[in-house]
Amino acid sequence: MFLFPHFNILSTPLLILVIQALILVGLLLKRYVEKKNASDAILAILLLVVSYTQICYTVGFMGWYDTFRNTKINYFLIPAGTAIAPLIYFYVTSITKSNYRFQKQHWWHFAIPISLVVYRLGIFTYDALQPGFNETQNGLLKIELDEPIVQPILTVLGFSVMLLYLAFTIQLYVNYRQKIKQYFSNIFKLELNWIRNFLIVFSALFIYNSIQDFVGSVIIDLGYDERWWLNLAMAICAIYIGLKGYFTDTTKLNKLDFSFSPKQISIPEPTKDAKKEISNAAITAIKELMETEKPYLNPDLNLSELAKQANLTRGQLSEIINNGFQMNFNDFVNSYRVNAFKGMLKEGKHKQLSLLGIAYECGFNSKATFNRVFKKLTNFSPTQYLQSQSS
Repeated sequence: MFLFPHFNILSTPLLILVIQALILVGLLLKRYVEKKNASDAILAILLLVVSYTQICYTVGFMGWYDTFRNTKINYFLIPAGTAIAPLIYFYVTSITKSNYRFQKQHWWHFAIPISLVVYRLGIFTYDALQPGFNETQNGLLKIELDEPIVQPILTVLGFSVMLLYLAFTIQLYVNYRQKIKQYFSNIFKLELNWIRNFLIVFSALFIYNSIQDFVGSVIIDLGYDERWWLNLAMAICAIYIGLKGYFTDTTKLNKLDFSFSPKQISIPEPTKDAKKEISNAAITAIKELMETEKPYLNPDLNLSELAKQANLTRGQLSEIINNGFQMNFNDFVNSYRVNAFKGMLKEGKHKQLSLLGIAYECGFNSKATFNRVFKKLTNFSPTQYLQSQSS
């Protein structure tokens, strides 16, 4: 038995990581106060909930509960997953929904964790009124009601809530990523990758925690030390999420507008017999527009801007590109950029500019996007393609 505080190989790493996570919480809240980005506030609260759980375990590994045997911490170890799950969903929503604001009705998503807090306060109050409570760690209701009956239910409930919210959030992310490809010529790779990694981290922790709960409940009882690895993983992930969330500018996604314009094209609606001809004419018109005016050279080109140039609504242009060219908007525009890049190589531009410099002139806005798109459309890297043309 060690007196508190005991700094050891178990407590020290958690203590360092938890302090860093709390610093990131402060930075995110400070930026929220200054810029009013809802995503900063939600991420700060998410990290705070995760850190609260880690603090409880950290002081345990530092010897607090051995030194002070009557500590009532067990009353306040609320299953964090019931609060973390909706926070994950709302964080991704706050990034991907234009001008997102947290509404009053959204509080219903936190009904379970709020109810758990009220319930634990209730049994704590009852037990505190019983004689001898100050000399023991757990009171009557905690021992006879909460641990044998309520906690197993909470384990299943926490698993179900986290699984449900992760599924909804992953679906939200996948649909949003596909939608961006339909509207924007240069997808927001850095920001989208951050959301993907954010979800991967919490999915991995969820799987780890579920396996640990199953092993601890069915196969072998897991003690405090055996559960240390999950807490270390959560603490490391909290630092990663805090740092990446703070330094990744997600406000670009929050400002994107996907709404359709009601404006109609100036030509009348074609008859049923003439639809095929009109469709062919529309495809030809879009080809001529791309080849003559070269709107793809604008790195910020989006579906709305191209629709205006074509005198179409975004819905009509999207249908023409998807059905007429058999591509999404992103691939459609980038195919012209790749062809323009090939044309410049034939003209010998690579003798005056770097390959990346030529790519920028053709409308690409990043090296990573250019390399990925070029490889996808040609099966060659830009360097390999240049070498194949020179041989």
